[in-house]
Amino acid sequence: MNDMPAVAAPPENTSNTVTYLLNEQIAIITVDDGKANALSHETLGGIESALDRAETDSALAVVIAGRVGKFSAGFDLGVMTSGPEQARELLGRGAELGIRILEFSRPVVLGVTGHALAMGGILLCCADVRIGAQGPFKLGLNEVRIGMPVPAFAAEICRDRLSPRFFTRAIQLAHVHSPDEALQAGFLDEVVAPEEVVARATEVAADLGATLHAGPFRMTRTTLRGALAQQLRENLAQDLLVFSVEQ
Repeated sequence: MNDMPAVAAPPENTSNTVTYLLNEQIAIITVDDGKANALSHETLGGIESALDRAETDSALAVVIAGRVGKFSAGFDLGVMTSGPEQARELLGRGAELGIRILEFSRPVVLGVTGHALAMGGILLCCADVRIGAQGPFKLGLNEVRIGMPVPAFAAEICRDRLSPRFFTRAIQLAHVHSPDEALQAGFLDEVVAPEEVVARATEVAADLGATLHAGPFRMTRTTLRGALAQQLRENLAQDLLVFSVEQ
């Protein structure tokens, strides 16, 4: 008999910037472009493929984490400022990913390893649990400060998750939050030391996966978020049509 302990499979690349690892039925998706974790088509595609894998593998829960100090700086500004059609295409793809996470059939926990701005901040409002890093990090929707309107889909997703008393300041006034402020506003659920973020997110995901019944979870997900997800998808074309970037 072989008494050697089982060796976990190494992470698999789903794109040049995204890796996927299944560890004891918890899918761990890590985004690392070596820079600010901008959401390019390549990165969005990598996350989409990793979520596909999580479903195929019947993962009990999902963790999405960033690189040290950077969760995501939002959409790739090189694409967003290259022309209206290019901006709308990337925005639409990011919106679809956010809506997919919002209604995903398994619990989704984010390991918010650092800065999370613009679409990075929007994604915080799509997941079930957000574990943030303590430190000099910036979180929120800074679109109006960088010459972009907040898309309607983003406003509605954030309205559903943020504390009402913080909503106007966060969305209309583009306030950039510290981790402690983000905890109060509703962008985060917990703040831990930076080196503990991924481990804590994985611990929370494992607990959710072990204690929540899959069928009732899916049914309740539809009850709570199905109508919102449908509304967001139905309005997305018009949302993209009016989107513009101030040069």
